[in-house]
Amino acid sequence: MAQVRVVIADDESVIRMDLKEMLTGLGYLVVGEAGDGQSALNLARELKPDLVIMDIKMPGLDGIQAASVLTEERIAPVLLLTAFSQTELIEGAKGAGVVGYIVKPFRDTELVPAIEVALARFREFRELEQEIGDLRETLETRKVIERAKGILMDGQGLKEAEAFRKIQKLSMNSRKSMREIAEAIVLTQQI
Repeated sequence: MAQVRVVIADDESVIRMDLKEMLTGLGYLVVGEAGDGQSALNLARELKPDLVIMDIKMPGLDGIQAASVLTEERIAPVLLLTAFSQTELIEGAKGAGVVGYIVKPFRDTELVPAIEVALARFREFRELEQEIGDLRETLETRKVIERAKGILMDGQGLKEAEAFRKIQKLSMNSRKSMREIAEAIVLTQQI
């Protein structure tokens, strides 16, 4: 199995060094390091890691703001490591789409489960997104076919099953999808 590629961001170089050493020792591959949120965001966009681990409090763009952009752009899941556990920061992290939150100091026995759960949740999120896209596509196809059937039924006096079979036959004969045929019928009717 491929190594999990990680970008880490913390404004304290000692913490970054310790975290990199810990992650490497646990079998993860640290592909980039940043000392602020904007640099972390740029690195993540460029390197497309499997996970971004970052501190909340950093100069410029903080971890929550960077996490929000990474989530919105669907680049990588974000695991926040922070010394702060105030309710407003936790709420901000939830709103930013963060998949995990660990309060410092932490041990590797806490880090591994948090990373693995974060990766699993992100995979599930991506799969659900794909399913939703597929369902939308199916629904749109169904709508267009229904409209085309209606046009054929009204214009040619066909029954619903006959209109469907006609679209199906045109699709097979022209080697085009039923949706393409239905869209052509709808377009022709509009002209």
